[in-house]
Amino acid sequence: MRLQNKVAIVTGSTSGIGLAIATMFLNEGARVVFSGRADEFNVLSYGDNAIYVQCDVTDPAQVDQLIKKTAEHFGSLDIMVNNAGVGLTAPITDMTDELWDTVIATNLSGVMYGVRSASRYMQQHSIKGSIVNTSSILGIVGFPETSAYSAAKGGINQLTKSAAIDLAKQGIRVNAIAPGFIVTAMTEGIQKDAQELRMINTATPLGYMGEPNDIAYAALYLASDESKYTTGSILYVDGGWTVQ
Repeated sequence: MRLQNKVAIVTGSTSGIGLAIATMFLNEGARVVFSGRADEFNVLSYGDNAIYVQCDVTDPAQVDQLIKKTAEHFGSLDIMVNNAGVGLTAPITDMTDELWDTVIATNLSGVMYGVRSASRYMQQHSIKGSIVNTSSILGIVGFPETSAYSAAKGGINQLTKSAAIDLAKQGIRVNAIAPGFIVTAMTEGIQKDAQELRMINTATPLGYMGEPNDIAYAALYLASDESKYTTGSILYVDGGWTVQ
């Protein structure tokens, strides 16, 4: 059990990558707070070590409450996974203010609020915790119609590095995972378009899209004491996309 007795929050954990991370953490002995925008999410099948707390990460007050409710229920917070995000896209010429603001608010500001609230709690309680942010390969490479998404993910990379320096003396580690193309609801359009899927697979050296558990294993490493000497890193889990 690599996370025995640890308390973790995973935002955006009602589906896809977040759900895979939260489930793997539970299987490794953690007590886990699932979180998302939905009013309800049934965690009964996950046992007594799982609860659900609704949270819209674009609202800093709700993020603060997420941390508070976690500490009240489980008595601590050791791991914060800032995974919530949206995949809205548009060509730059069609980018509306509303779309830009929504993507930046969720994918970048929401991560900052999570890092800030979690690290404040960890500092106040002398916890040498681990904060893991979900970035993307699109934080360093270009891709059509993703200007807002890519800008947010690039911001996460720099936020991660700077926060890691700020928090190192307190023993709080901050890292990020940058997935490539993963089989989730967010990439459903790619999966259903034979031509686009062939293009993605051809551009990926390993030749196929990854699975949510591929990212969950990376999160498990960064959340555990096995990565105790790792901070400020961006871990690319992308089938080799970014080595080209």
